[in-house]
Amino acid sequence: MKRHLFFLWTFSILFTISASSQDTIRVLAIGNSFSQNAIENYLYELGQEEGITFIIGNLYIGGCSLERHWNNATNNKADYSYRKIDSNGEKTATPETSLLQGIADEKWDYISFQQNSGNSGIIDTYFPYLRQLTTFVKENATNPNVEFIFHQTWAYAKDSNHNEFPKYNNDQQQMYRAIVKTSRKAAHKVGIKMIVPAGTAVQNGRSSFIGDRFCHDGYHLTQDLGCYTAACTWFETLSGKSVVGNPFAPATITPLEVLTVQRAAHQAVAKPFKVTSVRLTSNNKK
Repeated sequence: MKRHLFFLWTFSILFTISASSQDTIRVLAIGNSFSQNAIENYLYELGQEEGITFIIGNLYIGGCSLERHWNNATNNKADYSYRKIDSNGEKTATPETSLLQGIADEKWDYISFQQNSGNSGIIDTYFPYLRQLTTFVKENATNPNVEFIFHQTWAYAKDSNHNEFPKYNNDQQQMYRAIVKTSRKAAHKVGIKMIVPAGTAVQNGRSSFIGDRFCHDGYHLTQDLGCYTAACTWFETLSGKSVVGNPFAPATITPLEVLTVQRAAHQAVAKPFKVTSVRLTSNNKK
């Protein structure tokens, strides 16, 4: 009986040590459908494979611009669907939530900002709203050490019929270059040092044998290749751990596609403002 109790006590201690040694990263996006694509799919699972628990929040309004986010903040509008993934991986969506409610829900380690896709490469649409919004969030965040992130989003597919693609002459490369230049400048102007280069990761992936298969409607990411690419980029940026070799991947992606996407994300984190071609063969060689 004593041996049995000792075994239970020892197991309890080891379990407690193991649980406490697992890192927890709390990240909130003030975003739209592009943040939904990037962090609501697969980021939690990638973390679990590395002993990291992600608590993920997304203050979601489809197509929401920085201007609208700022107007919501100043008027305390409960316009958001607050989508959350908790420490157990359980997903909830709470309608009619305000920015303040989402910000106060957790002691977030990271809070991200982004522009809506059509204006993502146009610097004049960012200000004064991004500066006002970051000041507002800093004043109301419950974690005094919270770090801000800028989410660098992706260019549209080459054949996209999005009504704002003409702003970039319906040219994917032009849109990508504009996003890179603008996100870098905007983040610098408000003192955001961390950029998640999802746009560069997607562009890296497009340079591979996969080609332009990352968007399902010309602008939103596909559930498998696209969302996985963005999640890999977020994982490596936030965790500081290479995503290459992480065993989690959607079942619909081939092993070669998994490795290609992981390398695309890894290279984007290393070089966030420049496309790095990803060349792999069936022998997994560049």
